[in-house]
Amino acid sequence: MRLILIRHGQTPNNVRSLLDTAIPGPGLTAVGKQQAAAVPGALSGQVISRLYVSNLTRTTLTAAPLAADRALDAVVRPGIREISAGSLEMRGDPDSITAYLETVKAWLGGDLSVRMPGADTGAEVLERFDAVVAEAAAGDGRGAVAMISHGAMIRFWAGHRGTNIDWSDPKYHELSNTGIVTLDGEPGTGNAPGGWTVTDWQGAPAGGVGGTDFDGPTADLDADAPRTGHAQD
Repeated sequence: MRLILIRHGQTPNNVRSLLDTAIPGPGLTAVGKQQAAAVPGALSGQVISRLYVSNLTRTTLTAAPLAADRALDAVVRPGIREISAGSLEMRGDPDSITAYLETVKAWLGGDLSVRMPGADTGAEVLERFDAVVAEAAAGDGRGAVAMISHGAMIRFWAGHRGTNIDWSDPKYHELSNTGIVTLDGEPGTGNAPGGWTVTDWQGAPAGGVGGTDFDGPTADLDADAPRTGHAQD
């Protein structure tokens, strides 16, 4: 199965660098709309049979040009929503952003029992995303599955399930708005890492639209991220 994970386009709160994870969330900026319009061209070589979005407004808006281009209906699944910021919601101060990112790094380091302040554990987040992937894998299998999701969510899930990510490689540090991660594999069960190979990590915006300075606090993961054993294979 080929799985294409696409981060949504730029939002007003990305520009403000806020931890904005609540439902339904804001729409897209003018730049975000341009980024969404560039997604079909960025995926021109991919045959896509199904398209999933989260229950946050920005993913539906980002998916619209791709859905129109490929004559697909976007399926809404809350399981691929952003990792909740809990008690850190709508904060943009350095301490709050650090607390959020350090929690995700702990999960990437293998400790899924760590709880985001006021929200979920890594195991709970992994389970809900896995469930949507398993649903998609049970489909007709005639083409790739595209999912419009979120910066921290894509980075965590791909980082945990991908067998070949080396966090010392700077290309994995960036996942800007409409960045695209492509994986091949099959759904597994449980919390054990692995099961998928990352075949392409395009961290820059689709079509090169927009810069990387206003992509929100989850756009960049520095080189100090934990490095689990499977990520070094």
